[in-house]
Amino acid sequence: MEYESIEREIHIEASPEVVFEVVSSPRHLREWWPDEAEFPAVPGEAGRIGFGDPQNREWMQFTVVEAVPPRLFSFRWTHRKGEQAAPGNSMLVVFEIETAGTGTLLRMTESGFRERGWTEAKIAEEYRAHVAGWDLFLPRLPGYAARVAAGS
Repeated sequence: MEYESIEREIHIEASPEVVFEVVSSPRHLREWWPDEAEFPAVPGEAGRIGFGDPQNREWMQFTVVEAVPPRLFSFRWTHRKGEQAAPGNSMLVVFEIETAGTGTLLRMTESGFRERGWTEAKIAEEYRAHVAGWDLFLPRLPGYAARVAAGS
């Protein structure tokens, strides 16, 4: 079925431990994805991530679903402020991390487009926007993770 999920695989020249830290820590996340991130990396805990300059920042709600170092980090996002993240009101992003040669294979999956109750047109629009976003931000992750691994 069209617009079910977005899936990406990236090879990163860093250990799974470093990759886990880079995808689960607000301090690292904001170096390759949002402009700001505020959340505890603890399952069930909520926070937010922000995009744009500080005077005009767009905040998105963010709730950690799973954190299993160094193999798995997942979260729900895009739900309305004040709502508890759940299927039907948010997108689910899963980062699966595994050793691959001298580095790490990162699998990213984002799903939940069809569960939102949107029209077909809205599903297609949101899906395209998220594809464009991940295509912009995910390529930043390997270089940043390599720098973290190198200690810079």
